[in-house]
Amino acid sequence: MSEIADVLNGVTPGRRGPGPIGKFILILCWLAVCGLSIYGSVPSLLLATGQVGTPGTLTVTSCVTLGQGRYDCDGTFVPASGGPPVAVDASPDSEAGEVTPAQLTPEGDRAVPSGTKGVLAALSLAGVGIGGLGYLPYVLVYWARLPGRRVAAVAGAVISVAGLLLAIAGVTASVL
Repeated sequence: MSEIADVLNGVTPGRRGPGPIGKFILILCWLAVCGLSIYGSVPSLLLATGQVGTPGTLTVTSCVTLGQGRYDCDGTFVPASGGPPVAVDASPDSEAGEVTPAQLTPEGDRAVPSGTKGVLAALSLAGVGIGGLGYLPYVLVYWARLPGRRVAAVAGAVISVAGLLLAIAGVTASVL
């Protein structure tokens, strides 16, 4: 009878989960992967919102196929302040002839879309991290055998779906 109760409670007979050290390592890895994806979106967000870089207009001059659905795009960036045009790398999801508001990186080697399109594209990576963190509270509550698993599961689902939708919106905005 206790084996049936174990199965209903999610415990597989004859199998053990990770020990305390294993759980700690898993949580650290989980936090690292999700946290790094959120942290990695910060430079793109700073560019897209105009916090760093030079505002202007990007004209994509050419896109070369690298194979397997990959492209290398080049363009010309004209600063809004009226400076001379700069040859830059453009986003690989650009199309030749495309003209868009953009932000030149501080290094001056590439330009990224700014405004709503740029912000959504930058948030796509953050959405992956947020979505990944959604179920961490549930796992912690489950491992600690605390009450409130159902609330943690529902909250985790909402956070994960929100992160997924943010990622989808960002990727869609960058492609359109």
